[in-house]
Parts: sequence; structure tokens; C-alpha cells
Amino acid sequence: MAAEGRGSGVESILEIRNLTKRYKDVTALDNVSLSIRRGEFVSIIGRSGAGKTTLLRCINRMVDASGGQVILNGVDVCRLTFGELRRIRSRIGMIFQHYNLVQRLTVMENVLHGRLGYKRTLDGMIGHYTREEKMLAVRTLLMLGLVEQMYKRCDELSGGQKQRVGIARALVQEPHLILCDEPIASLDPGSAKIIMDHLRKACDDFGITIIVNLHQVDVAIKYSDRVLGISAGKLVYDGSPRALSRDMIHEIFGSEAGELIID
Repeated sequence: MAAEGRGSGVESILEIRNLTKRYKDVTALDNVSLSIRRGEFVSIIGRSGAGKTTLLRCINRMVDASGGQVILNGVDVCRLTFGELRRIRSRIGMIFQHYNLVQRLTVMENVLHGRLGYKRTLDGMIGHYTREEKMLAVRTLLMLGLVEQMYKRCDELSGGQKQRVGIARALVQEPHLILCDEPIASLDPGSAKIIMDHLRKACDDFGITIIVNLHQVDVAIKYSDRVLGISAGKLVYDGSPRALSRDMIHEIFGSEAGELIID
């Protein structure tokens, strides 16, 4: 297991300090502070609207924080210019609940979009990729069991296959960090297991830091090195999956907790 982020003394890849995000009169994140180690697999759990998605989108600055710092590899993302942000995002993969693929394009074309952050604008517009980039995409699709679908349009795929394309697109970025926003929420249990297995493998085999938003407590416990619990924009739990008590699950999920608790 090549997970360099296990154990003490390992450097942090991400430091979040007093992070706050307000939308008019709503506080989506309330003074959140945490540190994530390189190579760690972290699940964020909480009910819908708790602030999980806002936290991920503040990390890669898809939304601007109202206050605080997001320090990735020693750089405060909140202070970057557009050009600087584009460069740092090239090493941050993003996987979405609803895939965020270009449905009319092929699997291969969608995966190669993961290389756009490394290319000049014109090369990206005309779809110019090197032989090395294409071979990287093929190797990644082979690893994810999608090589036979390489030239299919994405609108011909199942939900689980589409999400694997999303993972492949993230992996060809050769990322330091992958952010996953409810990646299994739209999938059946079998497809969800395949997706989580691939994410765990990316963490273990390549030392990629994975942060995944989940609604499923049992999945978070099974796959994570660490669990963060968010309730009403506040970080209320930060610890081992094994130490996640029934009382804490109640605090995180409120009235939804009964159907989520695993005996």
C-alpha cells in the first residue's frame, strides 16, 4: 500500500483556516479549520445543505470564500490570480455527482479533457494532444475497465460507466488531489462499490489525496482513513471512522440519522 499519507509526521497537502462562506443571509460554512495529509482518504458526511459541496468548491475556488484561507501545497488559493489558479487547478481533479461530461463526445475525448489545464488555449480548442497524453488516457481507461468503450459517445453509457469516465478524466491530470462531490449518489449499490473501490485504489496505489462528499455513513466508514462531519456549516466531527458514535451521527444528521446508523 503506497499511501504516504498514513501515520504521523506526514506533511499536509491542504490547510483550511477559519473558512467562512456566506450567501446573502445564509452562512454555508462557519469558521471551518482543518488539515489534510498527503495521500489521505477523507470522507465528508452530512445531510443535504450542510455545506459539504460548498467546502469542496471553496478548495478549488469554484466559489470564492467570504473569509479565511485555503492553503494547498503552501499556496493560498483564495489569493491567486486567474492564471495562477488555472495552473494550480491542473493538479486538482474534480468528480461530480452528475458526471459533468460532454455527452456527445466519445469516452476518449472526455478523458483527454483532463489534460486541458496543461495546454495552450489554441491547442485545447482544436483538440491537439500528444502521443504521450493519448497513451496515458488509454492506460487509465484500461485500468478502469473502459477501454472497450473508448470510442463510444458518453450518452451511450450507464451511470456507473460515466462516473468511471469522470475518474479517468481526473486521473489523467496526474493530480495531487481529487475532490469528489457525491460521486455515488445517483448509482445503484453495485456501481457505487466499483466507484469507491477505484477511488480507494487511486489513493493507495498513487498516493493521491482523495476528499469525497458522502451521504452514506457505512460507505464512509468502510473506505476512509478519516471522516469529517459537517452540520449547518460547522465542522462537528474530525476523526477515525471507527470512533464515529451513534450520538455523533445523530448530531451530524439530525432527524435523518435513524436510517443511516449501522449496527
